[in-house]
Amino acid sequence: MLRLPGIATLIALTTLLLALPAAAAPEVGKPAPAFTGTDTTGKTWDLARLAGQPVILEWTNHDCPYVRKHYGSGNMQALQKAATAAGYVWLSVISSAPGKQGNVSPAEADALTKSRDAAPTAVLLDPRGTIGRAYGARTTPHMFIIDEQGILVYMGGIDDRPSTDLADVEGARNYVRLAMADRAAGRPVGMPVTRPYGCSVKY
Repeated sequence: MLRLPGIATLIALTTLLLALPAAAAPEVGKPAPAFTGTDTTGKTWDLARLAGQPVILEWTNHDCPYVRKHYGSGNMQALQKAATAAGYVWLSVISSAPGKQGNVSPAEADALTKSRDAAPTAVLLDPRGTIGRAYGARTTPHMFIIDEQGILVYMGGIDDRPSTDLADVEGARNYVRLAMADRAAGRPVGMPVTRPYGCSVKY
């Protein structure tokens, strides 16, 4: 006969679970959350193996109007090309769960990259949201910059114009580009944390 756990056992288990430390939120100036992810070609990307290279993470969802603003204007592609030319590894991350807006197959993701003339180093598929939750990614887009030592040096929005209007790209203060300029000049990132805007990540 199956015996159900007693009240005392359930209380003890609950107390133990509550005592376990929660996953630490990412913090600028501290090591970036470790992650391992698979790209559209099946290649595994491990942050630890990227030591010595700066990394930019971009959370994306092609159906999000905020994402469409930055790709439709060519803004995201220009930023990707500038970053990779400067030696950054640019990883676009798709954390949309199966059945949710933005979830795509590897072939669909590659087709989107090609049709938009996008230029990430790779596109990581994160349908379980493991990487997204580790970084506290809340919106698409949501941007993170990790330096050569694996330290998180920027997290937040792509710019200061939280709209879906393509015309707002021109004249916007692009926080990612400014952070890259600070780093290239050997300065600390002037605005290391900003407010991200966009569609919610579809976990």
